Amino acid sequence: MRHGKKVNHLSRTDSHRRAMLANMASSLILHKRITTTLAKAKALRVYVEPIITRSKDDSTHSRRTVFSYLQNKEVVSILFRDIAAKVADRPGGYTRILKMGNRLGDNASMALIELVDYNEIYTSGDSVAEKKSTRRRGSKAKKADDAPAAVVAAAPQAEIVEEVVEASVAEDIQAEEVQVEEVQVEEIQAEEVEVEEVEEVQAEEVQAEETDIEPSESEETSSEEDTQAEEKKEE
Repeated sequence: MRHGKKVNHLSRTDSHRRAMLANMASSLILHKRITTTLAKAKALRVYVEPIITRSKDDSTHSRRTVFSYLQNKEVVSILFRDIAAKVADRPGGYTRILKMGNRLGDNASMALIELVDYNEIYTSGDSVAEKKSTRRRGSKAKKADDAPAAVVAAAPQAEIVEEVVEASVAEDIQAEEVQVEEVQVEEIQAEEVEVEEVEEVQAEEVQAEETDIEPSESEETSSEEDTQAEEKKEE
């Protein structure tokens, strides 16, 4: 029975267990993921996550506290410089454990533990978390209160749409009027041109008639002269 067994001792003494977890935490911070047994991964998660939370406060006291656990200056500098900035907006849950089946030798269950923010496959398609809907008795009353506000907000939009439609209709009417005026002006100009052409034709006909009349008058005068000449000869 496991009554009161809150800590898995991992079949090791206290000093051995602390040293092993410190080394595993250092390896996780350096390499961002490690493979170990499932029991050690669960123990490491409880050990390393408070250390990562401490790294969010970049102070001398926090650095010394973390160094007392890890005993590695390089790992401490990486933790406070890189990982702390990466997990600044995450409120806990910095690690993920993935089961990998059993080991061949002793059939121990294996797992991969990694830092969540350094997994490019899972974090590449991050989307904005949708707001969870909660069920409360006052939801219907809120909807009823929001309905008049929505109607009031929709009224100015409807007026704006009507104004836009009216303006477009007025523009269409003006364009049609302009087209009608242009057509009328073109028709009037065509009629004037036709009248001018008719007048020119009539003027040409009149000139032709006048030219025909002048030779006939000259012939009459010549015939009169001939008759007078003949009368003179007879005398």
